[in-house]
Amino acid sequence: MHPSTLDLSLTALFAGWAMTDELQRRLAAQGFAELRFNDGVVVQHVLAAPLSITGLAERMGVTQQAASKAVADLERRGLLRREPDPADARTKLLHLTKHARDAVEATRKLREELQAELAAEFGAERLDEARSLLAAVIGRFGGDDAIRARRVRPPR
Repeated sequence: MHPSTLDLSLTALFAGWAMTDELQRRLAAQGFAELRFNDGVVVQHVLAAPLSITGLAERMGVTQQAASKAVADLERRGLLRREPDPADARTKLLHLTKHARDAVEATRKLREELQAELAAEFGAERLDEARSLLAAVIGRFGGDDAIRARRVRPPR
């Protein structure tokens, strides 16, 4: 089967996966080999502001146990640390480590590079049209708010 014969949802999904695989490969080459795609689900929430595990679980729409498991893994890999909440020392807030912040910055730069490469290969206008079409499809099915709130989740 050729990608051009797939429906739009699968084409968009697989294009995203292909770009994500390339991004992961480039991140590994820059010293971020331990990063996984799913790490971004947690990092995006903590990046906005330090959160408790309870707050993280609520934002992610998962149980506290699931959030705790993810946090423990990210702590073990040096991406998160816990610090007492200045307003309530009994509560620990999650913070990104310097390594995690560096990874976020590297990811942003690599995404820009990928965009520039695609624009050079396929034309900036075509890329803008593709992005506009996909954004309109997202809006058509009510996904705009989830993106703005950083609460995008895979379908159930």
